[in-house]
Amino acid sequence: MKDQNCGYCMRGELLDAFGIHICDLKVSSLILFREQSHPGRCIVAYKDHVSELVNLTDEERDAYFADVARAAKAIHAAFHPDKINYGAYGDTGCHLHFHLVPKYRDGYEWGGVFAMNPGQVKLTDAEYDEMIAKIKEHL
Repeated sequence: MKDQNCGYCMRGELLDAFGIHICDLKVSSLILFREQSHPGRCIVAYKDHVSELVNLTDEERDAYFADVARAAKAIHAAFHPDKINYGAYGDTGCHLHFHLVPKYRDGYEWGGVFAMNPGQVKLTDAEYDEMIAKIKEHL
């Protein structure tokens, strides 16, 4: 099922406002977050418009978390963060998704909770393409 007002469901301009579709995984989409204060930050959005983990069967949940783990491994291999923070909120956009936020000891917000959209680092199209290629190389 799809929601016509949801960027994760509809992609296009709605998604382009905050992210770039990298690829589809087994049961989700991997998206590069446009704001890159945390180099390599991505989102793993479930394939269907569901709000909560409890809306999934055990098998669907396990497959989703396998996609999250696969994306995290690729981010670790591509960008070598010291830690990845995982965030699942969705108070306003009720589509199940996790933010994968690489954290670096000498980097922005180390030791604290990540800001949802700090608005500090935007990249060129070529830089986004380079990041996407690095991630895909390790998927």
